[in-house]
Amino acid sequence: MDKLNNNERDFPMKIKIGFGKVFDVCRKQLETSANHKWAAEILLLADEYPELTSGIDTFEELQKYNEQIDKVLQPLFPAVFVDKEIKFATVPLHDVAFKSTECYKNLTHAAGKDFYPDLVSFDEEESYLMGCALISSHYYGRDLSFQRDFHYNIPDKKDMIRNYRVVYNTDYIEIAKSPSAPELTDADFNELLESFDDIAVWKEKFPPQSYTFKGFIIAHLIDVTADISISDFKTDLLRLEMTRGFENTDFARIFRTIFELNNLEIGFADYNDESESFERVLFKEIKSFLLCDKKSLGSKDALCSASYYTLFKQKELYVITDTERYRKLYPDNLLYKKLLEQGIKSAIFASIVSGDKILGVLELVSSNKNELNTINANRLKEIMPFLVNSVVRAKENLENELELIVQSECTSIHKSVHWKFRKEAKRYFESITEGNPTFFREVVFRDVHPLYGQVDIKGSSEARNEATKMDLAEQLEYVSQVIKKLNAIEPMPIFEQMDFAIAGFMEEICVNLQVDTERKIVSFLSSEIIPFFKHLSQTNEQHKKLVEEYNELIDVGTGLVYKHRKDYDDSVMQVNKVLTAVLDREQREAQKMFPHYFERFKTDGVEHNLYIGASITKEKAFNAIYLKNLKLWQLQVICEMENTYFRLKDQLPVAMDVASMILAFHGSLSLRFRMDEKRFDVDGTYNARYEVVKKRVDKANIKGTDERITKPGKIAIIYSQKEDEEEYKTYVKFLQSQLLLDDDLEVLELEDLQGVTGLKALRVSVLYSKKNKQSKEYYTYEDLISEISE
Repeated sequence: MDKLNNNERDFPMKIKIGFGKVFDVCRKQLETSANHKWAAEILLLADEYPELTSGIDTFEELQKYNEQIDKVLQPLFPAVFVDKEIKFATVPLHDVAFKSTECYKNLTHAAGKDFYPDLVSFDEEESYLMGCALISSHYYGRDLSFQRDFHYNIPDKKDMIRNYRVVYNTDYIEIAKSPSAPELTDADFNELLESFDDIAVWKEKFPPQSYTFKGFIIAHLIDVTADISISDFKTDLLRLEMTRGFENTDFARIFRTIFELNNLEIGFADYNDESESFERVLFKEIKSFLLCDKKSLGSKDALCSASYYTLFKQKELYVITDTERYRKLYPDNLLYKKLLEQGIKSAIFASIVSGDKILGVLELVSSNKNELNTINANRLKEIMPFLVNSVVRAKENLENELELIVQSECTSIHKSVHWKFRKEAKRYFESITEGNPTFFREVVFRDVHPLYGQVDIKGSSEARNEATKMDLAEQLEYVSQVIKKLNAIEPMPIFEQMDFAIAGFMEEICVNLQVDTERKIVSFLSSEIIPFFKHLSQTNEQHKKLVEEYNELIDVGTGLVYKHRKDYDDSVMQVNKVLTAVLDREQREAQKMFPHYFERFKTDGVEHNLYIGASITKEKAFNAIYLKNLKLWQLQVICEMENTYFRLKDQLPVAMDVASMILAFHGSLSLRFRMDEKRFDVDGTYNARYEVVKKRVDKANIKGTDERITKPGKIAIIYSQKEDEEEYKTYVKFLQSQLLLDDDLEVLELEDLQGVTGLKALRVSVLYSKKNKQSKEYYTYEDLISEISE
């Protein structure tokens, strides 16, 4: 057997396995109480076998004391935890586990004969540094913060690789310095802190074999397979964006690990909303089980009515647990037939949705029934946002490429910054014509000041759900009336059973509408009612008339009542239309005051970004007064948008409220036009914090309460610096004098957001008017300067 302190090993320590620290713990236990029988028994072994204290330096010698070592380490491996914990005793740099839990033994046994885990991505230099860190902390009492995650990859019984994070306990080691090793000073440690990547410096301070390690370490294993798989998934998505395809990614393996299914396969169908069809355009390398071998297929032809409604209307997961059983229940269903022809026994289909737009469908399929089900479908929740973002980016890249075919580069750039793109284009053209190799450089606007605002529809999700409930209830009531009329004409028990089922659904809707309830109702209507009514319409004229009356109440395209949801959708569309009209109109006037970059987005409400600074304007000299003016202008426009909505509110099919917010950013940042995405984005990690706050702050609560900071009838101004508070108080006071804002200004603290703390808010009520203002709507620089100087 090899000696543990093999001098040929490149490591700063000689290794001895010893248990002196365990014996010390036992002595302390007996000093405090003589009732620790276990401690006394272990100390008998220390007296009988002094070499367990002095240390053992060969594996051959170690095996002679297996029984004694097992007793000594028994308190560290208590029987009550042997089936729960995965841990073992070992020493640095050696593939040995001289004491372990049953759980660990079972793990390595399943991995195969003679298996011993190796640390992932851990080379000899890192091993040497880890040894130096142990010496530093245990001999010199200095923590070098050499902290990194250690991982093992271990195959399980299904031959799937599972990842375990390793946590080391080093409480039971002693380290002694040999006379030849240099005594390190503060200056030496300062040099080490500056030389992490220079292994020669570390070997100079900690020469090989110059210290003695005596003791052992305990390794705890924690299963982090799911977390690592999600991390790998993100990495592969980034690689996908760079390589523009799936050929260099390993999505199938990652999904198999996440779902713990060996034979899981993935597919993807790209959706073209213009032709309402599935295509294989975006990721040609991956197959689609919906399309089979076709390049394109209408979405309604590729899906059944229930799956179409679930994926496109509800935008929820559609799960098939047992294709064969479903096929027997619904023999006319073409989707189940198509899946069975491909050997698919269970499947999950997930809409890729951005905003309210379907981008495609993710397909997970298995050749075994029930392997994919509504329970493990929830595992998609953690990874879907990342997939959606990547598909969005891939779609944008594709659209950009198509746009370049019909237009010259960058024609959609906002006119306020178009001059800089023209300047770069001219440089690019001149370099090409001179025969010099070049590329179109990214355009960056540095030291610009961002302003963000939104007028958001409150409770949009609840309103959408309520509309869905009303539509479903109305349709079920229509169906029930037809069934009762049929039963009166020709009594049959099946009619009573159908009416009983409808009554059950109505009760579920009234109590609490669940996603599964809606799915069951749609399935009931599509698989039982619609075919039955179709049959009835062909039997006699009386039945046909009843069915025709029912068909007049439903949407022909979906076979469902789409009345209240249409009212909701129309209301949101009208709100967005009038709000954007105000914003766009006033923005044209604001550009005349001073050129700045502007963009807006329509969701459930309207958001806008403004960027102003010297680097954006080509001709006019920038002054802080223009920034102050734009801030006041933004606040005024929010007031005008609120008033416009107030005048529209009573005309909407569905009553709803809006809440407004402005985000004040203290300082400036850089704005970069990303050529691959054809859009502007803030540049740098610190600047990206601004984007994080924008996405999260409107959902934040007032500190210590459950009240949202955004509230109908009020404008919330979010900030972090006292200077911003004082500045916006001045603007609020000015607009109060103009009867645009009320006198109820509040200063509030916000709850901490993830990665963001210390935010505050000014909140003030808007004064509404049924008529348009007759006074001037915007104020000159002189008005602003006069108000600030008072």
